[in-house]
Amino acid sequence: MAKNYESEITRFLKAYKASHPDTEERQLEGRARLWDQPQNPELLEGFRAARVPQKPYVYQAD
Repeated sequence: MAKNYESEITRFLKAYKASHPDTEERQLEGRARLWDQPQNPELLEGFRAARVPQKPYVYQAD
């Protein structure tokens, strides 16, 4: 593939970001709201302790 090739989607994204300069900032805010949350170690330990091991074949009747 040629080194100077840009796909149609790449050109679209560059044009969109040029016309909407706050896009990356809004993306980071959305990520922080949904994913970058502080974790509660006590709660995580409780989840790990409550985990039930899965059988090799889950549909097999015992």
